[in-house]
Parts: sequence; C-alpha cells; structure tokens
Amino acid sequence: MTSPSTTLKSLTAESISEAAFAPFGQVIFPSEDGAPYGPDDAQLKLDEGIPRFYIMRLEGKGRQFHAITRHRRCTQCLGALAGAEWLMAVAPPSDADVPDPADIKAFRIPGNCFIKLHVGTWHAGPLFDAPVVDFYNLELSDTNVVDHQTCNLRSRFHVEFEIV
Repeated sequence: MTSPSTTLKSLTAESISEAAFAPFGQVIFPSEDGAPYGPDDAQLKLDEGIPRFYIMRLEGKGRQFHAITRHRRCTQCLGALAGAEWLMAVAPPSDADVPDPADIKAFRIPGNCFIKLHVGTWHAGPLFDAPVVDFYNLELSDTNVVDHQTCNLRSRFHVEFEIV
C-alpha cells in the first residue's frame, strides 16, 4: 500500500524482444535439438558456486512493487511453466549502489521462452495476475543468502511502481 509521501508510477510493459531486453540480459526461445552451442544460447556465469536449478512456486504477486534486487556474482535464468505469461521489471547493471528509478523498464514475457539476467541486472518479479505460477530458476545455491542486494524504492526514492 502506497503511503501519502510515496508516488505510485505506472510502467507500461512492452512485449519482450531480444533487442529491447539486451541491456538487461537475454531472451531464449526454443531451438532445434542438436544445434551447436552459440550466441543464442544463454551465456551463463555460474562459476562462483554450486548451480541450483529448481522450480519455485509463487503466489499472488500482482503487478505492484516497491523493491528491486540484483545479484553480482552470477547470472539468473527464469521461465514460467505451463505456458504462463508473466511480467518482469528491470534496470541495467551499474557500479552504483542503487538503480536509477528512471531506468526501470517492464516486459511482458510469454510462456514459450525464458530470460537470462546479466550479472548485476536489477529486477522486480516475476509478477503476474494468476493466483499461482510455477517458475524454473537457475542461479547459485547460495544466491539468496550471500548475493542478494535489494533497494527499497519506497524508502529510498518515495516511489512504487505498477506494471500496466
């Protein structure tokens, strides 16, 4: 819930494309079985720990957020199961301790692809309208313990976002 001193800003979600998402990561679409490894495959950085690939169940996420997170030791891959459409807000990696709220963009992600976030990409989501969506997630086994930098946009910038 937005406080009187906080501004709720609308972010229009654009349909994800490789070009539009490039500053934040990669969009990976299906490829033919047996195709050789190349630049269209997820370019992963998982060399600082034990990779963890799991299915996470998220409930009641909605479209609003007031915090954004980044991981500076690894890439992260996310994709919805069962063909669910979902939303993700992102800001580009930088050396700054917090993202610039003006740089935050939102994407609509169909259920026939997944995203790979560049190391350090700020992200809020997955977000969605359904009551429950299962996602596969590839990161390091300790990412959420030792590599989880979060910026509270409400307390830092007095702003919250809603993806429309």
